[in-house]
Amino acid sequence: MCNKACDHCFVYGSPQAQGTFTLDQIRQALDELPKIGTIESVCFEGGEPFLFYPIMLEGIRLARERGFKPGVVTNAYWAVSAADAEAWLRPLKDLGVPSVSISDDALHYGEDENSHARNVKVAAEKLGMAVSVLRTEKPSIVVNAEGQRTVGGGVMFRGRAAEKFLNGLPTKPYEQFTKCPTEDLRNPGRVHVDAYGNVHLCQGLCMGNMWATPLAELVRGYDPDAHPLSGPMLRGGPALLADAYAVERKAEYVSACHLCYELRKALMGRFPEYLAPPHVYGL
Repeated sequence: MCNKACDHCFVYGSPQAQGTFTLDQIRQALDELPKIGTIESVCFEGGEPFLFYPIMLEGIRLARERGFKPGVVTNAYWAVSAADAEAWLRPLKDLGVPSVSISDDALHYGEDENSHARNVKVAAEKLGMAVSVLRTEKPSIVVNAEGQRTVGGGVMFRGRAAEKFLNGLPTKPYEQFTKCPTEDLRNPGRVHVDAYGNVHLCQGLCMGNMWATPLAELVRGYDPDAHPLSGPMLRGGPALLADAYAVERKAEYVSACHLCYELRKALMGRFPEYLAPPHVYGL
C-alpha cells in the first residue's frame, strides 16, 4: 500500500494495494535470518511503510533486538514541516536507525521542489541521522555521437512503467537482450520478502514462498541453474527465456527489463509459485 500511485512504480503501489505484514509474520521472518548466517541488515520499504508507523517501529525494534542493522525507504509524505519530520524521525533515531532513504524526484512530486524531502534533510541533520536520496528521472531519449538512440532516466520498465512510459521510446530486437543488467540471480546480495510469503529475487520473480518453506531452508536450497526462470536468464538473459518457453512476443522491446517483465507476465499461469504476487503484474 502507498499513498501514491506513481507511473514508474514496479510493484504497482497505490492506496488500494493490499498485503501488509502482521507483527507475528515479521517475527517469523526475522527469526529465520540468523539461521542463514549472512544477513546483516533489514530494510522496511513498500509501498510506503510509514503508513503503518507503529508496526514499522516495532519491526525495527525486533530487527535491532536480533542484531540486524535497520533501514527504511520512504517517499516522505509525512514530512509536512521540519518540526513534523523531526517528530516522525526521532523514534527511529532512538531505535538505532542510522539513516533514512527518501524518494525525491519529479516522478513522485511533479516539477515543483519537494519541500518534504528538504524537511527530512533538515530534521535528520538535527538528529544526527544520515539521509540518502533515491532519484529516478522521467525516461528520455539520448543520442550518442554515432547517432544511436538509447533510453535515459533510470526507469526500470516493469510494473506500471511498462504501461505508462513506452510510447515513442527507441526499441531493440529482443535477441539482443542476452543478460539481466540489474540483478545477480546467481549470487543474490539481497532479497525482498512480502506478507504473502514470496521471496523476491527481483520484484515479481521469486525464489519461492517462505510460508510454505522456511526462509533459511529456501535460501540454502536455492539452485539458480535449476530454477525454471533464473536458469534460462543466467544462460542467455530474457532472450533465451523467451525462446525456452516459446512465449509469444514482439520483435523489439525498450529494455531487458521490459522484455523480461512481459515474458514473466505471460508465464504466470505456468509458474505461479515463482511469479507472484499477481498485484506486481497489475492483476
